[in-house]
Amino acid sequence: MDSYRAANLAKWDELVDHHLTSEMYGVDARLRNGQGRLHPIEAGEIGDVAGLSILHLQCHFGVDSLALVHRGARVTGIDFSPKAIATARQLTAELGLDATFVEGELYDAPDLIQGPFDMVYTTWGTICWLPDLAGWARIAAGFLKPGGRFYFADAHPHAMVWCERAAADLPLGTFKAHYPYFHYPEPMELLDDGDYAPDAKTENSQTFEWAHPVGEIVTEVSRAGLVFEFLREHDEIAWDAFPILVPTTGGQWGWPPQMAPKLPLSLSFMARKPG
Repeated sequence: MDSYRAANLAKWDELVDHHLTSEMYGVDARLRNGQGRLHPIEAGEIGDVAGLSILHLQCHFGVDSLALVHRGARVTGIDFSPKAIATARQLTAELGLDATFVEGELYDAPDLIQGPFDMVYTTWGTICWLPDLAGWARIAAGFLKPGGRFYFADAHPHAMVWCERAAADLPLGTFKAHYPYFHYPEPMELLDDGDYAPDAKTENSQTFEWAHPVGEIVTEVSRAGLVFEFLREHDEIAWDAFPILVPTTGGQWGWPPQMAPKLPLSLSFMARKPG
């Protein structure tokens, strides 16, 4: 597991500088102007967060964390990347905002952060880096106050099975099953010097990811003692996951109008801790 973590950390440390200047993250265009933006999916689902204490798991360099602060929340973020956390702290100081950022592994969060919180929040490209989803769900539930809510949005596990144009001679919009849908203890090894942010290229190309199907997500969150308020599937996603996708609203991407049938691209839920 240490070798998997080291490879993933090297990639994510390197990506911080790329993302800091990427139009996709909008640090200069929006965040520095007090207009931090969530994507329409999560913005429309989390409700009013003014006055809430929020724990942001796998917060990267804090762009969404600070967008939540702009909405009036008190936010603590945790991420395993030292470069990301240092950048988040620097941005917070530059912008004069009140947020706390903690460097550490998600599974170590109970030893690093004092709870409880009104909401635990995690979105976009998170659980694929986690080998143990049961532990993830228990940690999220453990940080919630009675009546607190756990919000999640990410790529739909079904969408992540497909590789568009897996063979060079296939036409645009042709999909082939390429990645596992079900979870296995051993991760997938991926070799890619690119990134979901446009034009980013990295020296570190090796990463390791784990698949987590919908059934596993729902089961582990329920086993952790949380009650689902909703579970939704969407035909849009927060990044350009496939070459055929087209920009939609608020930085999201969706199927082109001529694409039919439209399959799910992302998944979101809200689950509440009883009490």
